[in-house]
Formats: sequence, structure tokens, C-alpha cells
Amino acid sequence: MKLKGRIIRHKRIRKNLSGTTGKPRLYVFRSNRYIYAQLIDDTQGKVILGYSSLNDKNLSAMKKIASAKEVGKQIAKMALEKGVKEIAFDRGGYRYHGRVKALADGAREGGLKF
Repeated sequence: MKLKGRIIRHKRIRKNLSGTTGKPRLYVFRSNRYIYAQLIDDTQGKVILGYSSLNDKNLSAMKKIASAKEVGKQIAKMALEKGVKEIAFDRGGYRYHGRVKALADGAREGGLKF
């Protein structure tokens, strides 16, 4: 039931949210152990880049919220290298608190605007 509710919320959010080449969508997925972030261009249907706490041994050893913040900083760094400065934040149907909020704060600290 929880998964169904999240999927319904995500569909409701996605009705009004879309990523373009100039302003891609930052999609967040969180599992029980890791957090994943992807920059997506919906006009071309392509993932520009992605990063997760699974990628780095140091991040998977950290606390969940601290690793989420680091993932946000890393995704911001990688996005700025690709020339992306502004994004649309897609929380994936999750509540905006905890790890999702930490990832967003890390991305803002890294230099992304949304």
C-alpha cells in the first residue's frame, strides 16, 4: 500500500513537472539503504547523468542523511561540469524531509538552482 501511494503521488507531481534540455529534472529515488539521483531530459527521453550513495564506499559507510547530502553535492558538481545550472526537482512522491531534503540542500550548496 505504501508503494502504491507513492506511485500515485509521483504521477500527480509529474503531471506538472517536466525536464528540458536547459532545465533537466533531478529525480530522487531512495531505498532503505541507498539514495539515487538522476538528471533527466524528458524532451529527448534521456538520462543526462546519475549518482548514488552506492557508487562510493565512503558514502555507503556514512549515516543516511549525511550520505544523501554528499550525493546532492556530487550531482551538483557533475551537473555544473556538463553546463547545467538550473533544474526542476522531482522528489519522486516522497515527503520533502529527511534524506530527500538533505539531497536537495546538498545540490543547492553545490551550486544548482531550483
